[in-house]
Amino acid sequence: MTDKKLKGIRAIAFDLDGTLTDSAVGLTEATDYALKAKGFPPAGKHNVTIWVGNGVDMLLTRALHNAGIENVTDTLLKEMRDLFDEHYATSVKTGSDLFPHVKETLEVLASHNIPLGIVTNKPTPFIAPLLQQLEIEKYFSLVLGGDDVKEKKPHPAPLYLTMGTFGVKKEELLFVGDSRNDIIAAQAAECPCVGLTYGYNYGVSIADSKPDFTLDNFADLLSILDITPMTTVEQN
Repeated sequence: MTDKKLKGIRAIAFDLDGTLTDSAVGLTEATDYALKAKGFPPAGKHNVTIWVGNGVDMLLTRALHNAGIENVTDTLLKEMRDLFDEHYATSVKTGSDLFPHVKETLEVLASHNIPLGIVTNKPTPFIAPLLQQLEIEKYFSLVLGGDDVKEKKPHPAPLYLTMGTFGVKKEELLFVGDSRNDIIAAQAAECPCVGLTYGYNYGVSIADSKPDFTLDNFADLLSILDITPMTTVEQN
């Protein structure tokens, strides 16, 4: 760990899959269900964890390429997506868990009256049921899914929207993620960022993307923050 502290942080946003939640089992089940329904071999968890990060359509496109389909048509992709969504409505809840120390750390952050948000490329309809299942929905006053923005990460647009919603400057928003898409988005938005080493990052080290902090444990967030809580008036 480092003695370096982040000062002046007035809001924190988090990626979801690979950062707060270990969603690989549920994503793999839905992906393999769609593949097998169309007569393709399953992808398996190892591959899915490498492909996660750019939204479900890209995940399925990568799965189809892996199955030997070079030209993925819009029709095939839609059929795959419908099958994925059908199964993921269940497996998003049964195949997802919190990473260690996430809930306890969120509780501490919330006790400082720091606004917390989620910025994810995950399809929006699946987010609320997952947060409720894992009993962490109460911590977040802003949730942006892949269907809520015109441009997904690594585009910085979702982070600009987060800054505007929370009423904070770029240097006052900390973004916490596990993949290069998260770090690229934060760097483009010019806000400080944390890269977590335990998530899904295409099989490469998150340190390669040069986040401001690289952490192995979610609870280590508390050791790098020098928090100045926002008042109730400032939040409104």
